[in-house]
Amino acid sequence: MDENESNKTEDKKSTFKEEAISFLKTLVVLIVIAIFLRASVVEAYRIPSGSMKPTLQIGDHILVSKLSFGLRLPFISKILWQYDTPDRHDVVVFTRVDDPKTMENESADNIIKRVIGIAGDVIEVKRNKLFVNGKLQEESFARWVHGGDPIGNFGPVKVPEGKILLLGDNRDQSRDSRFWHDPFLPVERLKGRAMIIYWSWADLGRIGTLIK
Repeated sequence: MDENESNKTEDKKSTFKEEAISFLKTLVVLIVIAIFLRASVVEAYRIPSGSMKPTLQIGDHILVSKLSFGLRLPFISKILWQYDTPDRHDVVVFTRVDDPKTMENESADNIIKRVIGIAGDVIEVKRNKLFVNGKLQEESFARWVHGGDPIGNFGPVKVPEGKILLLGDNRDQSRDSRFWHDPFLPVERLKGRAMIIYWSWADLGRIGTLIK
């Protein structure tokens, strides 16, 4: 091999190495952007249980807006900068502190429920009736499959500042605020507001349904 051919071979190796390094740099940047978007902007979740029926079915895949209530950073469980609070009836995803009433540590589990009480509200559940500030609520989304199991009776309790109270739509089959050691969730534990069903194994006709 003469000197010219040797130089060409070295140039090819050098070019390949530079392209490989450039590709890896681009890949790392894309991964970082994806992690940031997932943690801070929008995230996909799969519904694992029937506690939110009929609004959400087992196997529904949903998108959650993580900018609804504040700014979050990757790997941080709490809101970094909170600029809004949820409204009554919002469907939200959250984590909660470990409940001493259970054997397992559930503090890292993503949970989805509906906001029923906001700061200052007085909440009471009697069988299949929900009272907010003493007024009986008409809820098209609520289901009581056992007619309102007495074990779910709750309150009256007043929601403290900076906290919310949550129930599942499938009221007789939901382990929600009524059964927690501390029934009130700090707003800073919210991960976002549920927006849309983007896939459903239960019913393809549910794809694209807005979550209300």
